[in-house]
Amino acid sequence: MEVLIDGHCHSILAGDLDRAGFELACNEADRPPPDGLSYLDSQVGLAIRRWCAPALGLPPHAGIDDYLHQRRLLGWQQVSSTLLHSAGLTALLVDTGLDGLLDVEALGEAAGATVHEVVRLEQVAEQLAGTVDANTFASVFEETLDRRVRGAIAVKSILAYRYGLKIPSTRPSPAEVREAAGRWLRAGGRLTDPVLLRHILWAGVDTGLPVQLHTGFGDRDLRLPAADPALLQPFLASAEPTGVPIVLLHCYPYHRQAGWLAQVFPHVYVDVGLTVTHLGARSVRVLAEFFELAPFGKLLFSTDAYLLPELFLVGAAQFRLSLRRVLDEWRSDDAISITDAERIAEQVCAGNAQRIYRL
Repeated sequence: MEVLIDGHCHSILAGDLDRAGFELACNEADRPPPDGLSYLDSQVGLAIRRWCAPALGLPPHAGIDDYLHQRRLLGWQQVSSTLLHSAGLTALLVDTGLDGLLDVEALGEAAGATVHEVVRLEQVAEQLAGTVDANTFASVFEETLDRRVRGAIAVKSILAYRYGLKIPSTRPSPAEVREAAGRWLRAGGRLTDPVLLRHILWAGVDTGLPVQLHTGFGDRDLRLPAADPALLQPFLASAEPTGVPIVLLHCYPYHRQAGWLAQVFPHVYVDVGLTVTHLGARSVRVLAEFFELAPFGKLLFSTDAYLLPELFLVGAAQFRLSLRRVLDEWRSDDAISITDAERIAEQVCAGNAQRIYRL
């Protein structure tokens, strides 16, 4: 497991947070906990104390007060560099669709890793507001996306957040796109129109690059039942003739549905990012469930780390441990050979990403 490619992540903050901000950044909540409770009293909090405390010179499982004090003493720059390097990641595929974060080159330098850009489709569309009208939106979006993806490794859609994954399987017509663009441009705000979201998703397919799709859990802006990847089945069937890889991100708690989709659709892949990080000690069992139906050549690792360098180290360390334990259990049951275990580990850690993203 020497080579580990982070197939989907975000950048980190350029400066540190106070304790309340740190707690929020460690999980998917966007509001403070009730009085007397802490978000760090959780699986992800335990994992931070286990994996990150030793990297910063503290004993494993050091108390959270001691850990946060040590972070302040060392300073944000040293903490970030130390934790990112400790994650031991070879390459990072970075979603650049969020503002106010450390630039991609600086993130790669801090991590000692090669970085590749993943272009967020919704961001490209929203940056056109105020510069296009209903008649020119489609053509200008196509031209802008063509420029943005030059040098990028993949595109990504957050359709699950903006509308949900239950969409018609076909492309919207030019007339439908013009009408929807007019509605959205008059109303303003972020892009939530299902017709336009479907249009830009198909435009992402047309780039020929792998398309990453958020599925499964996230923050409370998401309607979780609408993020079940099984809802994508009609779209996946329509996109299959293109041969463009569709990578289902996160997936939990719908990871078994995602595994089935990866089994029955040749162009569908499953990425375990976010899940392993947040499940901590329970991640071994859930990672084994990812392996139930998905072919081994269809599974990819990522951290989905965001804001905090801790999440890169927790995601990578917890994944290495979980994968080793899953494969060791199979070996103890004589289900696989040592050679098979080594091959599967190499595929999921790096080989699948190298093939799908043409690294």
